[in-house]
Order: sequence, then structure tokens, then C-alpha cells
Amino acid sequence: MKESKFKEVLIFVAGTTPQIITETIYALIHQNPPVYPDEIYIITTTHGKELIKENLMDAGRFAEFCKEFKLKGDIFNKDSIVVVKDRNGNMLDDIKEAQDNKSLGDFITNFIKDKTTDDKTRLHCSLAGGRKTMSFYMGSSLQFFGRPWDKLYHVLVTPEFESNPDFYYKPKKDRVLHKDGKELHTKDTEIFLAELPFIRLRDKIPLDKKGFKELVQEGQKEIDTSTIQPVLSVNLKERTIYIGDIPIDMVPIQLMIYTAYSRQKTDHCKYPENAYCLSCADCFLPIVDLTSRPALEKMVKDYRVIYSIQPFRADDLLDKCKEGLRMEILRSNISKINRTIKEQLMNDTLLPYYTITTIKQYAGSRYGVRVEKGKIRID
Repeated sequence: MKESKFKEVLIFVAGTTPQIITETIYALIHQNPPVYPDEIYIITTTHGKELIKENLMDAGRFAEFCKEFKLKGDIFNKDSIVVVKDRNGNMLDDIKEAQDNKSLGDFITNFIKDKTTDDKTRLHCSLAGGRKTMSFYMGSSLQFFGRPWDKLYHVLVTPEFESNPDFYYKPKKDRVLHKDGKELHTKDTEIFLAELPFIRLRDKIPLDKKGFKELVQEGQKEIDTSTIQPVLSVNLKERTIYIGDIPIDMVPIQLMIYTAYSRQKTDHCKYPENAYCLSCADCFLPIVDLTSRPALEKMVKDYRVIYSIQPFRADDLLDKCKEGLRMEILRSNISKINRTIKEQLMNDTLLPYYTITTIKQYAGSRYGVRVEKGKIRID
């Protein structure tokens, strides 16, 4: 038996066909290199649990299978069968209603998320069994949380044997099964394991939500905006902003002003219930709003972080600008900020999103940044 650097964890979704469990394991231990399971989990309903216990455990089929192929007998036990629960903690007998379907999605998602927290494990997920929605949620959950080494499979069996209730795996010694008055020899069957490629979103986009529907919405939002707008990271201590992985160095007062406009986008959105900013600029400010003493005192909080090793600099700025930043100083620094971003970013497509732009209106011009609020990170 070949040693693996991972703990091999097999996860199934299953319904009324417990055969897919032994068939998948058979295929895994016969591939090159073979995979021998250390843990097994079967996500199912209470009805599926009874069928699995009756046909695999009570009938002794799984124990016989382990003995024949020298598998560890304790890999399949009472903790291996995981029954889906609804939002009230009740075990589901079947997936009958819309709420059951939502509970199913959330349950499988959180189960897979939990099992991917240990980097010493490798998941082998089979979506051959259960209702089609169970398979969908299994595959989607692995897309959200799967690591580069996790696997997704579908097991395929010779058709005559696939629908035979007496066939569970291909034994070493030929056995004769009967179906529709015909004899079937197990030596004539083939079990194939198709590894399914999937897009891995883990560590590519933020995935902080708990429910499946919310994860999909969060992921879609990130995908919709990431194709155009990379993340804007403001690092005050480094005196640098990052547009994607491109560093933009700024002098302290300019970084303070740029951070103020960035915070206006994240902290003072007029429509926080909206997922996207798109063309909305209602959070943009008249330039005079940043020239007052209270506005300066607020901005100086970031200035103190920028000058954390020289805290007196913040007090010097407050002493120098007792009434706040003068209009000409603010305008001059906005121009310098935009010139700095243009020179260091060198991307005309991205430039309009990350510079401080102006919207001219009858009542007066307003200033702000156009990058999506969800793309701004301030450290």
C-alpha cells in the first residue's frame, strides 16, 4: 500500500443507490497511484441512511469488501453517515420543498468548507449518487472551497451492472448475478472513475458568507467587478497604495487625502443595500468639505498611522493648518495624486477608476474615486 502525505478523506452524496460508495472506492484503489481512504463521509437523508445501513453495514458487504481488498475496517462507522438537517436541526427524510433544498445547499456547503480547513487532508468527492441537486451542491461547494489537491469524481459502471441491485464492486473471484432471466459475470464488468475538472475560487475571491445562495451572490459580485477593477489596497504604514499588485508610492499628505476619499466610498455610501456602485457617485464630496478643521482632524487620524514613528508630525500639521486645509493646498495635492497614479500605474483603462475624479454640477463640482466600494481595502 503506497503511503500518501495526505489523510485521504472520501465524501459522497448518496440516495437510494449505496453501490456508488463501494464502486468509487474500488476505482480509487485500482487507479495509478492508488488511493486508500482514511476517512469516509456519506451525506444523505434519513431514508438514504437506512438503505446504506441495511445494504452495506448490516448485510456485511462493506466488511467483506474491506477484507477482500485489505482496507482498514474502521474507515466506515456510525459517524460516517451524515444526515442533512434543516434550519431547525431536524433530519430530512427527503428533499421535497424549496426550504429543504436551501437547507441541503447550506448543509453541504458548510460541511465541505469545514473539511477543507485542515491542509493535511485531501478530499475525494463523488457526485455519482443522490438527487441531482445534491450532486450540484457538492460540485459547487468544492469550487468555492476546494484546494489545488482536492478531487472531484463521477463513477461509471458497465450498464448491465450499474442498475443491478446485487452488484457493489468487482470481486477478485468471478461471481454470477442474475437480471431479467440472464446471467451476468462480474469478470465482464468495468468500473471507471472520471475525474472532473472544476474552477477553484478559494483564495481568489472573498468568500465570507455562510449560506450557499449568499456565497453565489458574493462570488458573482467579485467576478463581475474583478474583470475590470482589481482590488485597491491602502497601506498607511507602508505609505503605499496597491492597485492589484502594482504599488503606488505617495507622500504622506497625499496618502492622507487619498485615504479620505477612499473612506468616503466605503464608510459613507448613500445606498449600502446596493451590491454595486456602477455609475453612482452620490458619495462624492464638494472639495470644500475637506477644507474644514473637523475634516482635517478626522483625516489626521490616518496621518498619525502614516507617521507612527514620528507622531509629532500630526500635531505639527494641526498647528500649521488651524482652520483646516486651504483650498489651494487640497487642489494642488489632488493634482499631484492623480499624476502619481498615472505615472506609476501606466494603465489608461484602469486610470479613471483609481484617480480622484470630478463631477461638475450646477451647484458645484464634487470629488471622489470611482472604484467599486467592495474593491477597497484600507489597512
